[in-house]
Amino acid sequence: MDTPVEPASGKDPRYVIALDVGGTGMKAALIGTGNELLHEVRRDTARERGPEAVAEGVLDFAAELRATGLERFGAEPAAAGVAVPGVIDEEHGIAVFAANLGWRDLPLRALLSDRLGQGRSAELPPLPVALGHDVRTGGLAEGRIGAGAGVDRYLFVPLGTGIAGAIGIGTTVEPGAHGSAGEIGHIVVRPDGPPCGCGQRGCLERLASASAVGLAWAEACGDPGATAADAAKAVASGDPRAQEVWRDAIDALATGLVTGLTLLDPRTLIIGGGLAEAGDTLFVPLREAVREKVTFQPLPEIVPAALGDAAGCLGAGLLAWDLLSAEVASR
Repeated sequence: MDTPVEPASGKDPRYVIALDVGGTGMKAALIGTGNELLHEVRRDTARERGPEAVAEGVLDFAAELRATGLERFGAEPAAAGVAVPGVIDEEHGIAVFAANLGWRDLPLRALLSDRLGQGRSAELPPLPVALGHDVRTGGLAEGRIGAGAGVDRYLFVPLGTGIAGAIGIGTTVEPGAHGSAGEIGHIVVRPDGPPCGCGQRGCLERLASASAVGLAWAEACGDPGATAADAAKAVASGDPRAQEVWRDAIDALATGLVTGLTLLDPRTLIIGGGLAEAGDTLFVPLREAVREKVTFQPLPEIVPAALGDAAGCLGAGLLAWDLLSAEVASR
């Protein structure tokens, strides 16, 4: 997809580059001062080429976005933001570890700054570049301009290939002391459950992620290509095998979420990711399961995410604008 939108006459012409890098695909955008998407484009991550090639692909993608901005708006980007999976050292701009991409200790911010500085006027300062964790970055967008807008405390939990969480506090997201806050997918909800790649058994994401539901339904229906979306359709059609798979996943998910709300006391639980696309098929039984499991805990509002798969790009844009504001304020 390549969707250009010219800024309206009289509006602030500044824009930032935003990149959301996933295990299978990358989404990028040029974003204006009002968080409007001025230009959007997607491409495959092509991780089968190896970690170095993936990194080079990200750098090339960013450079192409800069060239597009120069051509369309006649100005350099004001800053850049990139969201990536895995363990992130946001302070030093390092992708410490990303299993799906094969990265270890990749100085991504420095690499992006160098690439985006090529051909840039020597009179201009280096382009500010922000690096963020993909789920926390998506949670930032949901908190500021999505389903959590105006909410003082929220927990954003996308249910995709895996499960993680973003702990929203006002207009910020808590990274934790070591950049690992919100890893709700590795709460153990079934101690005798299937092994997880993290070394534990019965982790939430092994039982209630979209990929886990897809695998469970594929086994139940005998179709190795079946997905979580297929399971949701079968649930809606009344298939008892699908309903059993769905109940197990909902029960595990509710157990993990109750642990999260017990620790964090969010006012709102925002559920996103591919599994949330099931709509009421997910949310009606999930709300009831959480209600049944709480005891003393205040019951939060449980709502679907509002920004869909644009959240990561929008959040990366917010990181870029935040970094630019901080640099201006420090001068």
